[in-house]
Amino acid sequence: MKIPWLLLTVLAMFSCKNEETVTPVNAYVESMTLNGTSVGVGSTIYDVSTDSLVIGIRFSSIIKTDQWIPDKISLSGSSNPDIQLLKSTDPQTLRFRIGNTLSKFTSYKLTLYSGLNLGLKLIDTYFWNFKTEMDTTPKFPVLSDNELLTLVQHRTFDYFWKYGHPACGLARERLGSGETVTTGGSGFGLMALLTGIERGFITRAQGFARLDTIVSFLSLPTTDKFHGVFPHWMNGTTGKTQAFSTNDNGADLVETAFLFQGLLTVQAYFKNGNTSEKALCQKIQTLWENVEWTWFQQNGQEKLYWHWSPTKGWVMNMPVSGWNEGLIIYVLAASSPTHPISKSVYVNGWAANGNIRNGNSYYGITLPLGEAKGGPLFFTHYSFLGLDPRNLSDTYANYFTQNQAHARINHAYCVTNPQGNYGYSARCWGLSASDIPNGYTASSPSNDVGVIAPTAAISSFPYTPVESMTALRYFYYTLGDKIWGTYGFKDAFSLSKDWYADSYLAIDQGPIVVMIENYRTGLLWNLFMSNTDVQAGLTKLGFTY
Repeated sequence: MKIPWLLLTVLAMFSCKNEETVTPVNAYVESMTLNGTSVGVGSTIYDVSTDSLVIGIRFSSIIKTDQWIPDKISLSGSSNPDIQLLKSTDPQTLRFRIGNTLSKFTSYKLTLYSGLNLGLKLIDTYFWNFKTEMDTTPKFPVLSDNELLTLVQHRTFDYFWKYGHPACGLARERLGSGETVTTGGSGFGLMALLTGIERGFITRAQGFARLDTIVSFLSLPTTDKFHGVFPHWMNGTTGKTQAFSTNDNGADLVETAFLFQGLLTVQAYFKNGNTSEKALCQKIQTLWENVEWTWFQQNGQEKLYWHWSPTKGWVMNMPVSGWNEGLIIYVLAASSPTHPISKSVYVNGWAANGNIRNGNSYYGITLPLGEAKGGPLFFTHYSFLGLDPRNLSDTYANYFTQNQAHARINHAYCVTNPQGNYGYSARCWGLSASDIPNGYTASSPSNDVGVIAPTAAISSFPYTPVESMTALRYFYYTLGDKIWGTYGFKDAFSLSKDWYADSYLAIDQGPIVVMIENYRTGLLWNLFMSNTDVQAGLTKLGFTY
């Protein structure tokens, strides 16, 4: 039977109309891979090659590559990405290559826009973040390790030498702090100045002149002291207290101990010098004898307290007890020739009757004292710039063993990187107190905010020389264009946040100079430990050294 011509025409028109009005299937993205690595929507992957970027996007339905619309893909940071389609054995997967050579260590965002594409209707817009591999070419000429150590010491020393307060010579609290000088950081700076003399960065006469200015300023009756104890911060011109907080507007025993650790080291350096140098030593002795350590037992208690205020009294009520940065306070308090504490204050206050012991193992390393995984690394630095841990032992620990274990645990934590912070590795490690984005914190394995402080690894040279040198090379050669500046390494950085501090802090710069020198020559350890008062105090507390 023949079909009438008119009927054929009608059927053909109907067929064409149906083809024209076919609605594309709604679809979504099931998965995405970048160079074979799965990437979640909105997440970030790191260390992506800059010259080979192959992307696979799997859709919920079969795609038609002949209906591919390149403008539906964008790559931030690249105004005209060279997108090259690749063959795929999966009919639901789009594979393509970015032909452009991307910039090193740069963040990119790949966006796939919603709408008609590949014969589908994509119902959402998707984006994926990635960061390209770091540029590992050295940013500065390669030096021998000894030359690099000297360079780091010299540049960091300049913080105290070139940026010291012009009137009193003390260390400014941080870059940009103006009149505010810090007592504890200045104690570290005193030892850095001695290092500078020995290293030939300045002459002995130059160093003496600066140190004499500092000690003369501290000795002035107009420079605030409370029972012989200095405040945390002072005005570098007037010597008047600058409150650290509302109630912390008087004496700070911890910062004062850090200051006297430096002063007694200076005294040991110049004690056999000329008449002017001996006069400097006598001024230090007077300051030393005027510290009323026993006053800070707060009415005879068996512990020392951190603060006292002439207007607020003991309102801060913060004992220095348990393992932290404060061992030097108790050692100096026991060593005082005029106001010494008894051994029982050390045992009951600092050692908490033995409760400072830990004894647990972390990453296969036994930690004798302190909190789990050791806490921030400045615990191993601040008290031990002068106090020599190498042969130091008492009832509770051998202190080189303690500090080495602490540093090794901190290193092992960063290598293990349980939080997955980008950049943490055997080359990039060290958690301590430092600036962080929009603030300041004491970073540690139990308070890890993804920020590395160069002072942590570098000041640990005596304990972890191989690991610290590995970090130092990485910080200088690989990251130097981001974290190296006028006064050495900037305070901190976060590779995952692409954040780099522009700050320098006295309490972080000082230990770098001093602990590298102790690692190299033992200079500051030998000077401080030669003080006969300190020797007597250590013996009284039951230490061998």
